Amino acid sequence: MGLRQAVADHLGTTQVTRVIYGAIIGLALVVALEHHSPGAGTVAALLIGSAIAVGLAELYSEIVGSQVRTRRRLRRGEIPPLLDEAVAVTLGAAFPAVFFVLAGLDVMEEHTAFTLAKWTGLGLIAFYGFCAGKLAGESLLGAFVQAVAVALVAGALIALKAVLH
Repeated sequence: MGLRQAVADHLGTTQVTRVIYGAIIGLALVVALEHHSPGAGTVAALLIGSAIAVGLAELYSEIVGSQVRTRRRLRRGEIPPLLDEAVAVTLGAAFPAVFFVLAGLDVMEEHTAFTLAKWTGLGLIAFYGFCAGKLAGESLLGAFVQAVAVALVAGALIALKAVLH
């Protein structure tokens, strides 16, 4: 399967919402740690640990919520889709850790890792906004406007944190 097909398949899943949710969490952590960084390795560990905690919380809440909603225990076949969504949240939140692992290995400066983590998170959120617009029937310009709008929301987080420091 080619990359284009893999992306198209992914965009048709509920994982999209979970990756976006995870990316927002990862972006918020990166922004919060930037001016008081405990070091690249620690930032990577915090991102990965937080991502795992959020993924497990996602899984737990989905299992409990499903049992409350259906008034029965989940069947074995009902668990894998919930695991897929929890993994999507985890990956979305943990992705920025890649840059800090590289900084810890002296492949890049820590400042560069923070910059890349913020802008790739923002880019991912904008990408999903663009895809949402196009798949909902928007023109190219309409989808671009939607991408900019969702990117502005994520950018506002970066700007707010910068102003508060």
